Amino acid sequence: MSFSRMAGRKMMTESEFLTVADGIMKRIQAQADYWFDELEIEVEAERSGGVLTLKFDNGAEVVVNGQPPLREMWLAAPAGGYHYRFEDGVWRDTRGGPDLAEALSQVCTEAAGKPLQVSI
Repeated sequence: MSFSRMAGRKMMTESEFLTVADGIMKRIQAQADYWFDELEIEVEAERSGGVLTLKFDNGAEVVVNGQPPLREMWLAAPAGGYHYRFEDGVWRDTRGGPDLAEALSQVCTEAAGKPLQVSI
């Protein structure tokens, strides 16, 4: 199910969430591979089940994983941990911070030392 079709619904099913979370992590991993191959940013993307870890050469790690029971995406970065729920077509921070794509862009930019834009 697409993000746009889910936007008007209260909560996606666990199966839908798993599909969406997998797609998000695949897109982030592909972007990290592009940064390494094309932008010469030293980052390694490792995927283990439902957890994606981006390891930067300065030792910074960014971890993205899905939490199926809560239907949330979680982000762990040097600055802290964040939880995101899909609301109105956007993965919103449960504490009112930037959405998931914006937060990922910020933490990856900080870790790489170069401006990076993450799209999910």
